[in-house]
This record gives sequence, C-alpha cells and structure tokens, in this order.
Amino acid sequence: MSAASRAPLRSNRSNRTADVRVRARSRAVGAVRAAVGAAAAALLVSACSSGGTSGGGGQTGFITGSDGIATAKRGERADAPELSGKTVDGGQLDVADYRGKVVVLNVWGSWCPPCRAEAKNFEKVYQDVKDQGVQFVGINTRDTSTGPARAFEKDYEVTYPSLYDPAGRLMLRFEKGTLNPQAVPSTLVIDRDGKVAARTLQALSEEKLRKMLAPYLQPEK
Repeated sequence: MSAASRAPLRSNRSNRTADVRVRARSRAVGAVRAAVGAAAAALLVSACSSGGTSGGGGQTGFITGSDGIATAKRGERADAPELSGKTVDGGQLDVADYRGKVVVLNVWGSWCPPCRAEAKNFEKVYQDVKDQGVQFVGINTRDTSTGPARAFEKDYEVTYPSLYDPAGRLMLRFEKGTLNPQAVPSTLVIDRDGKVAARTLQALSEEKLRKMLAPYLQPEK
C-alpha cells in the first residue's frame, strides 16, 4: 500500500479517536448533571408533605420536641449557609444582609397544598412581628417558572420576599446533620447571629408558628 493510500486511513482513525473522546466527555458532563439532579430530587423526596421526621440528640446538636419543632442551644447552632440570588419578583436578595435580625425562612412551592394552607398564617405573623427585628424570607422551589410563584404571592397577599430556587440548590447548601430543610414545606428560624436555631418539617398553624418564633424575639440568655 502506498503512502498516499495510507494517509486517508490514518485520517479516519484520527477522526474516530476524536469522536470517541467527544462522546466520553459528553457522557462525563451528563453524569455530573444527573448526580446534581439526583441529589436535589433525593432532598425533596418527601416534598409537599404535611409533616416529617427529623433527627435529634447524639452528635446532631439539636433536640426535636413532641410538637415536631427541633431546636439547638446557643453554642451548638450551625451557621446558616450563603443564601442569595434572584427573587420571585426579579430582584436580588442576600439573607446575610439581615444579620442582627431574626430570620424566619420558609421553603414553599405554589404546587404544594400544605404551603397554600400555611401561607396566610405566615403573612399574618410577619405583619405582627416585623417591627421587632424579624424578617421573613421564602425559598420558592420546584416551580419551573416564576409565574405560578408570583400568582401564589398575589393570591395569599404575601409581602415578604422569596428567593427563586427551582432546582433546590439553596437547600443543598445546608450542612448535613444540622437543622436543614428536608421537605416542602420546611421552616427554619435563623437567630440574630446568623445561626440556625430551630426547624420544623411541617405546615404550620398561626399558633404553632408563633410558638416556634417566640423564644427568639427577646434577647437570649
């Protein structure tokens, strides 16, 4: 075989090798994306439940009461992670800007019946306590666009802001084994030092929300 006839064969082999490398890279990228999606899906596997279970005692640093509210003592609380990004209404929000206030963080979705059941309770309590150094912030998740989320806020007259987190990535930032959100809805109380003080994995009545928040309205000893 002449050198001229071997050249196309070498070219074909090179093209096939390049194609294999491209396909391998594509599979690797796809695997990473799938892993991220699976992690978010696993986190929200109990999504839209009216209750949930949570750990306590041992090395977790928190205790869950019979009312389903888990709390951590001062000195045993984990720092809240960075929670920032676009809001449902198109603005920008960084929870760290509320340092010095008590932050009530509520994870919700417009598609979630328990979230609809508790929405008016949250707005009512927020109006009552916002002048006491308290800020409510929502995390809207698994809504594929902001339209349904904005409609939800309008229907239930929600005035406090919500971060838009359709893939649940903000929820994944909470350290495993701490008071992290594990369901939709979930509600957390972040103390004035930016640490997670309480959590519940259930829809809240007005009474239970007030009970959860009350210990943090006055300076803690």
